[in-house]
Amino acid sequence: MPRRNRPHLEASWSNRLYAFRHFAEFEGRTQTQKHIRPLHKYVTSRLVIEGGFHPDDLVPRPPFTVRRSGTESLLVYEPKTATDNEATVLGGLKTKSVDIVATKEGIGPVLAVSCKGMTGAVRNLTNRLEETIGECTNIHISYPTLVFGYLFVIRANQESKGVKTNDVAISACGEPVEAIVRFHAALSEMTGRLGIRDDVSRYEAVSMALIDMQPDRIGQLMTSFPASGKPTNFESFFTTMYRRYDERYVVSAPTLARTTRRLTWSPNSPAFESEEFSTLDYSVRVGA
Repeated sequence: MPRRNRPHLEASWSNRLYAFRHFAEFEGRTQTQKHIRPLHKYVTSRLVIEGGFHPDDLVPRPPFTVRRSGTESLLVYEPKTATDNEATVLGGLKTKSVDIVATKEGIGPVLAVSCKGMTGAVRNLTNRLEETIGECTNIHISYPTLVFGYLFVIRANQESKGVKTNDVAISACGEPVEAIVRFHAALSEMTGRLGIRDDVSRYEAVSMALIDMQPDRIGQLMTSFPASGKPTNFESFFTTMYRRYDERYVVSAPTLARTTRRLTWSPNSPAFESEEFSTLDYSVRVGA
């Protein structure tokens, strides 16, 4: 499939469609991580705008700064402050580069997201499970309170002429193939970690997102699988991450709340005047 020239879409951080479309159309080597970098930008920006995390606490850094005005926090759009680097976290078994990490001064890493993508070779999905479990265990050994999320995106290549059999994720009748169903079942067993004494090999939140590859819908999130209401559904991912974070770092530790409480943004924030905000696909965490 030829790659379309959409520089604006690839550079955007405001809408998941931009990140997913870039992932769907990317033709380079996936080892470079360039196919999934826009998703990193989307996630970090969403953690700020919707989640209320300070941009200074996030790696990679999203394109924002914060200005105080009395008791209000004003969000300012500053694209030159954005970075593409990953954070190195000291795991219990070895150091690990993690795609997105939020760190609080005096506490350490408090929230992290691992973004992984597969463009084909669907039959090899089960090989990812050992790597996935190992990453989670390694980080949680050192930081049992850290809220860890796993976001996995897959090209939903539909069975048709020209698509290799090993790359087919969706059958000709529109249903996920057996390998996808099995992988989803395995991921479902790896999510839902509620407390710090729970299994360190479980993530607090896991999402599997199938990205439509049909020419007229390319980049759109397939909503039929996983079904709405499933813990692995994309929209459930962020809600769960915020809930676990608040439970551990705010509600359970009120003496630290001044440091850990998530910010609310003033409705007068200069960032809200940016054109990008008109395309947000999630809500803004606005305070009175």
